[in-house]
Amino acid sequence: MRLNELKDNPGSRKVRVRVGRGIGSGMGKQAGRGGKGQTARSGVRLGGFEGGQMPLHRRLPKRGFNKRNRKEFNEINLGRLQAAVDAKVIDAGKPVDAGVLLAAGLIRRTLDGVRLLGDGELKAKLALTVNHASAKAKAAVEQAGGSIALIEKKVLAADVAKREKTAAKRAKTAKPKASASED
Repeated sequence: MRLNELKDNPGSRKVRVRVGRGIGSGMGKQAGRGGKGQTARSGVRLGGFEGGQMPLHRRLPKRGFNKRNRKEFNEINLGRLQAAVDAKVIDAGKPVDAGVLLAAGLIRRTLDGVRLLGDGELKAKLALTVNHASAKAKAAVEQAGGSIALIEKKVLAADVAKREKTAAKRAKTAKPKASASED
């Protein structure tokens, strides 16, 4: 291959269509924008207007729920912890929390805490302090001889009272299940 034989992949460079350059170009006069009015101008456009018909974004149902002040957690798997211990980035003898993980480069920022997940295998005996841990992760850490300390969430007295009230209301309205011996 020589320098004069070098060329780009076909289709990687597209020639820009020059509009409004006379009738012979095929894109003259109104330059593909149709007639006059708002849609022919740059800037403001009618978003989603379908001529009085119910617009698509209003015909489709709303789905899901997004909590306004939900918490974002760093998720870390057991396999990554073991790899960090093997690489001597984390000292297995010292307690491991969000600050240690941040210093080791396993998480980028602390966010609202750390969630431990059970993917991978853990052989090192670690003393972990995290916000959440899956059942599989807890079992794996305890099997390796380590311990998990969960950071307690602050629960307001008003929230506890509200939960108790809701639980009582559900228990009151719950229908008793028919037993099989009543046939």
